[in-house]
Amino acid sequence: MSYKGVWILGEQEAGNVKSVSHELLKRGRALADKLGVELTAVMLGKKIAKEGLRELIYRGADRVIVIEDPALEYFLPEPYINTLEALIKRHKPEILIASATSTGRTVAPALAIRSNTGLTADCTGLDIDEESGNLIQTRPAIGGNILATIKTPNHRPQMATVRPHSNKPLDPNPDRTGHINYEFVEPTLFKSRTKRLEFRKNEEAGSNIQDAEIVIAGGKGFKKDEHFKMVHEIAALLDGAVGASRDAVDLGWATYPHQVGLSGKTISPKLYLCAGISGSVQHLAGIKTSETIVAINNDPEAQIFHVADFGIVGDLFELLPLIKQKLQAVKKA
Repeated sequence: MSYKGVWILGEQEAGNVKSVSHELLKRGRALADKLGVELTAVMLGKKIAKEGLRELIYRGADRVIVIEDPALEYFLPEPYINTLEALIKRHKPEILIASATSTGRTVAPALAIRSNTGLTADCTGLDIDEESGNLIQTRPAIGGNILATIKTPNHRPQMATVRPHSNKPLDPNPDRTGHINYEFVEPTLFKSRTKRLEFRKNEEAGSNIQDAEIVIAGGKGFKKDEHFKMVHEIAALLDGAVGASRDAVDLGWATYPHQVGLSGKTISPKLYLCAGISGSVQHLAGIKTSETIVAINNDPEAQIFHVADFGIVGDLFELLPLIKQKLQAVKKA
């Protein structure tokens, strides 16, 4: 049996399908259409909500393979890796992509080794080579200064992890049809040498930037560390997260968890407000899926204005205090 088909590894929490699954479906749908093959979503868990599985079909999957067992309720490496290895041997997908979440980053490398294939991690772009049909995998390299193009011509499945929030999901189409198949594997595959004790949320500053609906960011245009506090003040007034350009992080004004761009976090907030950021290619790649981008810069030729929905040419040291005053007045009202 030859390798055929595109798979995405979906994720669930408490039986609910997570949004990263929908993001992967958009990537997978484009690849499957170019190859003329079926797109399959693989879901592991315990009592996964039926409506969530149907939504995978609505958002692009042709088939959903479901494995349910109490041992899969929470992510543990061994049961997940063992189960996926068995499914790959059974169905032989040509391409398997996962999100670069803690689950994907843990499962994919071990699964690639067991499958004797390659893995390109943290991709920002995926495509199909028209001549060979191989998966073209694009990812940042050398600190985000270049983009590397990688292929896996001789081994299958071709595997990649994709940055979460690097593209928006397809809109659900209730008219789409597909198959939801519940499958079984040997119970011995669910054995684990580790067990889940508890879940502790990462409270590190900036750790929530990828999930934030509002992000306020600053760059080297702030000139000094003490000026950068304006970003924090406006973010607090809007109940938003603080972002920073790579320059601001390199200068020590913000820590790495706040860094936005290819060498930092890819974000997709409803509002991205930035000031003093010129807009390097690496930074723009990290914000391109934001719903609304508002940029403040004193250079009318700044690259950030090419992607901004609203651009303000002006001095941030004059504009941000005015914005802060208006927001404070709204809060009081």
